[in-house]
Amino acid sequence: MAQRMALYFQDKHNISYELEMAQYAEERGFSEIWQADTRLARDCVVMMSALLARTKRLRIGSGVLPIWTRNPAVIAATWSTMWELAGKADGRSRVMLGLGAWWEPIASRVGVKRTKPLRAMREYVEAIRQLFTMEEVTYQGEFVHLDRVRLDVAFGDRSPRDIPIYIGATGDQMLELAGEIADGVVLNYVVSTDYIRRAVERVKAGAERAGRKLEDIDRPELLVCSLSDEDPAAAMAEGKKLVAYYLATEPHIMKASGVSEELLEKVQALMSWPATEEDYIRASAVIPDEVVRNLMAVGTTEECRAKVKEYIEAGVTCPILYPMMDDIKAVVDAFADWEP
Repeated sequence: MAQRMALYFQDKHNISYELEMAQYAEERGFSEIWQADTRLARDCVVMMSALLARTKRLRIGSGVLPIWTRNPAVIAATWSTMWELAGKADGRSRVMLGLGAWWEPIASRVGVKRTKPLRAMREYVEAIRQLFTMEEVTYQGEFVHLDRVRLDVAFGDRSPRDIPIYIGATGDQMLELAGEIADGVVLNYVVSTDYIRRAVERVKAGAERAGRKLEDIDRPELLVCSLSDEDPAAAMAEGKKLVAYYLATEPHIMKASGVSEELLEKVQALMSWPATEEDYIRASAVIPDEVVRNLMAVGTTEECRAKVKEYIEAGVTCPILYPMMDDIKAVVDAFADWEP
């Protein structure tokens, strides 16, 4: 059986091209697309709606929506609307809800205080799941306050919304929380396979604490794929720019994958925020090739397939490929009907 495969869309490519490639990926047998909501670049709800309208079978998820930006009742109503728009495929909701706790420096710069993210995430997941039952919900938590609230669908389909909820997690405690209460975890990208193995163990620990099994928790992972058979050196250069961005803005992810403090400091000294293309290029010069190969699939089709296989063997259930080169079609073709 072919491996379940997905695409990740951020803002690397033109929107009309992404919609075209979503249709192409569907034709080639990909199972899903995860749409980023990141950096104040593209809103995932707008993009998910467009993707759902342009496809018939693909499942579409948010990878991931920051919980601090919307009230849980509004989130539930939004996803309920997309559920109505999309219908089902193979008996399952085509819509998936991925939630995250956002990140710095963007959160504080827009006035969001990421206080007790674990507590907040638990409350959001619990409250939204209750709202998806279409029953009246009262929930009084530290962050979520609902007083006799229901999804007020007066004329449409009032059946429960079978929308799976995923938590985007990097740290140990959030990974365990995902295993405990979520339908799945969206594992982060630009991380090593050693990190993935440790992360899966933390998900397993959380699942077992709730009387669940690891197999009950879906484990898709965002996975950068910088692929070019014609110019693998250019693919490496693109990969280095993304690593530079993560070294500068999300060092906790880099540290989780064993990147040295010395390299972190070198790159951070060369980068500003928001970073420019010139910053990325300048910082790329100090990043060794082996660091990039440790954190993503980069190079030729053969090299990228080999690396993706390593992530699957580490515990990933569905690689969510983020094409870094201009040509998304090459990535789809490389992994369509692929059996690792």
